[in-house]
Amino acid sequence: MTPFFVMIKCQLGKTYQVANAIADAEIASEVYSTSGDYDLLVKFYVESDADIGHFVNQKVHPIDGIQDTKTIITFKAF
Repeated sequence: MTPFFVMIKCQLGKTYQVANAIADAEIASEVYSTSGDYDLLVKFYVESDADIGHFVNQKVHPIDGIQDTKTIITFKAF
């Protein structure tokens, strides 16, 4: 399994709605509220041969209330 993170900027007043939608969809390993430029930091896992961009485009972007995302791909855990 390959872990990666997505930083999510939500539309004003939609952070809890987006976080709950992600949790309800059971597609994420962990969901954190953050401060700063992004509202949520979400950890996902995909199969090693899966396309991360395709996953984000099909599973994350359709969630109502998301304004912007930034995907962080990981390489190795220490």
